[in-house]
Amino acid sequence: MMVIKKHLPRRAFLRGAGAVVALPFLDAMVPAFAGTTNSAASPVRLGFVYVPNGIIESGWSPSGEGAAFEFNATMKALAPFRDRTLILSNLAQINGRSFGDGGGDHARAGATWLTGVHPKKTEGADIHAGISADQVAAREMAKHTQFSSLEIGVEAPSLAGGCDSGYSCAYTNTISWSSPTTPNPMEVNPRALFERLFGDGDSTDAASRLDWMRQRGSLLDFVKGSVDRMETKLGRGDRHKLTEYLDAIRDIERRIQKAEEQKTATKIPVINLPVSAPEEFVDHARLMMDLMVIAYQADLTRVVTFMLAREGSNRSYREIGISDGHHNCTHHQNDPDKISKTIQINTHHVNQFAYLIDRMKSTPDGDGTLLDHSMILYGSSISDGNRHTHTNLPLALIGGACGKLKGGRHIRYAEETPMNNLLLSMLDKAGVPTEKLGDSTGKVQHLSEI
Repeated sequence: MMVIKKHLPRRAFLRGAGAVVALPFLDAMVPAFAGTTNSAASPVRLGFVYVPNGIIESGWSPSGEGAAFEFNATMKALAPFRDRTLILSNLAQINGRSFGDGGGDHARAGATWLTGVHPKKTEGADIHAGISADQVAAREMAKHTQFSSLEIGVEAPSLAGGCDSGYSCAYTNTISWSSPTTPNPMEVNPRALFERLFGDGDSTDAASRLDWMRQRGSLLDFVKGSVDRMETKLGRGDRHKLTEYLDAIRDIERRIQKAEEQKTATKIPVINLPVSAPEEFVDHARLMMDLMVIAYQADLTRVVTFMLAREGSNRSYREIGISDGHHNCTHHQNDPDKISKTIQINTHHVNQFAYLIDRMKSTPDGDGTLLDHSMILYGSSISDGNRHTHTNLPLALIGGACGKLKGGRHIRYAEETPMNNLLLSMLDKAGVPTEKLGDSTGKVQHLSEI
């Protein structure tokens, strides 16, 4: 007897009372007689996670090369993901150098990391850099998803005015450029990001929003009927996946609501801080990371850029006992105390990144996990923050790219190999072959094999 298997479309949604919730990948979305390795069901996701001010090489650079490398102190949190980790040395963004423009290395670092283009030195509206790799990918992948890309961060940005030695703040406060003259602002408010993904309310006033939020209840309450109907069509495994996914959304709602309640109860002025952003860096960063994972899981987007802090950031990290500003510490002039503090900050950032990677590794996706089907690039566009160098950048590429990456290795390229060669290779493995990007001279080798 022939069995005709009905299947759900990949872009299926839960709907109710004006609310719409995208679904994660379920077995029921695979057509009859199609194997669980259906490539269309497991697309490659791209992520670019940026940290500012460089990373102390003595804490970052691994000992050994190839498969025999050992993680250094700063990178220890990535040890559980060794088999999915590529550490890449000697890549450079040469166009971050001054070329006669004088100071402004932080601005040039932010502007070049994903473009490879030397930015125009200006504080006015005539900014000019280059299209970034994430946006090259977004243009192609937009045909498959609700959002072409997401640009998110933790520190509130501004794209106007000057931020670094005559350079516009646009260069320091984003790494994403949809065109040479159009920077994409980073969304730092988790409530705003959540509402962008799942629907919004009627007011931006904190008190009004809190009242509306309490009356409104959970987004999931509105789609309960749709959930109940959907579950009757699913097998046991899919019902479990759906429950986990909806629980994750409800937990994010709870954390945002808790942050809003705390902000409303605090009778002090809040300046340049989103109403719904948690006070602590770790809470804020991880909430944004959870939203990033949900967006990948529901295939709302396949491209995300994430700035853990804006370039040149002088944020202090009191949660790890450091009250000095990050940027101040990086200008250490060989002071052992400042070097030690910078290494602690570098390690703190990697620890948050490891949280993201762990979430992706534990999130089922098709025949594997989100991490199996992703490429997440982590790093900075400055190597030595004390001297503002743009060579031998600290870079780690994590994920499986649907079988197109072979991790567990430290690869050392020829000195001053353009970082854009790596970006071209990532685009190619993501199904977006690109002939030229910024100062690229070709693709890098050995990402898939020794």
